[in-house]
Parts: sequence; C-alpha cells; structure tokens
Amino acid sequence: MPPKTELETKAILKAAIAANRALAKLDGSITQLPNPAVLVDTIGLQEAKASSEIENIITTHDELYQSAVADRRVENPATKEVLFYKEALWYAYEQVKKKGLITTNLCVKIVQLLKQNQAAIRVIPGTQIRNDRTGEIVYTPPEGETIIRNKLHDLEQFINIPDDSLDPLIKMALIHYQFEAIHPFADGNGRTGRILNIIYLVQQGLLSLPVIYLSRYVIEHKAEYYQRLREVTEKEAWQEWILYMIKAVEATSVHTLSKIELISKTMTMVGKTIEKKLPKIYSKDLVEVLFHRPYCKRQFLEAAGIAKLKTAGSYLAELEKIGVLKSVQVGKEKLYLNHQLLTILKK
Repeated sequence: MPPKTELETKAILKAAIAANRALAKLDGSITQLPNPAVLVDTIGLQEAKASSEIENIITTHDELYQSAVADRRVENPATKEVLFYKEALWYAYEQVKKKGLITTNLCVKIVQLLKQNQAAIRVIPGTQIRNDRTGEIVYTPPEGETIIRNKLHDLEQFINIPDDSLDPLIKMALIHYQFEAIHPFADGNGRTGRILNIIYLVQQGLLSLPVIYLSRYVIEHKAEYYQRLREVTEKEAWQEWILYMIKAVEATSVHTLSKIELISKTMTMVGKTIEKKLPKIYSKDLVEVLFHRPYCKRQFLEAAGIAKLKTAGSYLAELEKIGVLKSVQVGKEKLYLNHQLLTILKK
C-alpha cells in the first residue's frame, strides 16, 4: 500500500469532496447535541445489526433493543452476535481515542470480542472464499501465520504513518480492501473490517463518535460491494472500488444526519409534551434517558440520579398514561418502549 496506480483521479477527488463535506456536517451535528452519548447505543446498535446482517446474522429491532436492556438471558444466537459487535465497536473506539493507533493486536481483540473466544491469526491452511450460490472459488487469501502477520504489519504501518498527500477517505478504501484481502481470521473478517472503517474515521479526526451507519449502504448495494472487491483483485480496478467506498460514506453521512436531526426534533417535542402534562417530573435529564435507548426501565432513571426505584416506576407509569411510552413485559421484567424513537430507528 498504496498501489502503484493513479488514485486521485478527477472522479475520485470530486466524490471525496462531496463525501468529506457530508461527513463534516454529520460530525458537526453530533458535537452540537447536548449529550452526544445518547446516540451511541441507538445508532451503534443499528450499525451492529446491519453489519451482522451482511453475514446473514439476522435479528429484529424489537428483540435486539429489548435484549440490550433486559435482565433476562439472551437466547437468540443472532441477537447475541449483534450485541457482541456493538461491544467490539465501542472497545475499538475507546482504544483508538486513548492510544491513537490501529494495530494488529487491536484487530485480534476485535475479532475475539465478536466471536467471544480466543480467536487468533489463521494458522490452518486451505481457506478459500466461495460464491455462496455456486460454490465457485472466487479468492484464496495468503496462508501461513508469519506471512499473514507480515502483511498485517505492512498494513498497520500504512494506517498509522501520516500521509498528507492522500485523502483519508481514499486511504480508508485502500485499508478496507487490503484487510479483507489478507483475511487474517478464520471468521469475522467482514465485521472486523467494517469496524476498522469507522474507527479509522475517528482516528483521522473526521468523526467524534462511532455513529456512522456504513453497513446500511453495503446491505443496499451488497452485490456491488463484493463485485468491486473482486475486480480489484482480478483487474486492479481501484477507481471503481474507491468510488464505491466514498459514495458509501457520503450516502451514509446524509442518512445518519437526517436520523440524528429527526431524533433531536422528536426529543424536543417529547420534552415539551412532558413539561406541559407532567411538569413535576419533567427534566432534560429525564428526556435524555428516554432517548438513550428505545427501551427504558426504572433502573435507568435511578442510575441517572432522577429518582429512586419506586418513584422511577411511578414516573414511567405516568409517562405511559400520556402516551410517551408503552409498557412491555419481557420475562419477569417490565420495560417501557419509546415507540417514536424505535420508529425512527427502523427507517
């Protein structure tokens, strides 16, 4: 890396300008929120759900968001894997914010969190990427732990050594292809690679929180995603691949921004409703807790210092009476659904 070909073509630079503008607008909207952390669980779980769906790990919005807050044990394997993705994404984000580096060891830790085991660099030979429909071998990644580690070391150097001559979005596309081509793990490479996309944008100062929803674009253009990857390998078709990834950033930034704006608008509207109908319990902190996740419970109000458990239960019941929340029984536990927030997240 980088490949010996023209990377900054007119088409790529034009696309990069538009994508950087959209990304900057998104990041600006995040930093202007009174409590940006409100978005971490909501958008973060959306990204986790979508990225896992690309690997045919499917769960529903209701089951996912309930499982994220309920005390009962999560039984659905797909839901478990999505929650593990969010855990891995948040861990990677915190490490990059703390240390500023994206390393092989971090990649290993990400895949271990995704798989909830002690996964390591591939050592068993014979790995092949096949077409799910035809069974055709479409790619054979490098073999041998030493070879794979050497290639990851080169990639690590490419990621972390500053290069002001290359737009970060172009570089992100190169990094993603190279990681997927190395295919360092027996499983979890796609999800790890998509986490790397997000934390690279954080590392480069283009994103304050890991809330961009890139996997949504990949789902909507899944066939093209794999086609573009394959064409780089077979035809050195870098421009088409880079354009695909840059357009993914732009489209995702626009979509995520509209979602954030709608969440903010709805928070304001719900806050006014509570202030008008239940002025004795209204507070900005209460509204933020209600929008932290689609499902709320009395322990969340207590943890935020809003009310003790018994009083918190009364608050949630009052909020249900005025239509802000809807109670749902999950096992032995009562959760309260912010139906307006869930509707936004499903879009």
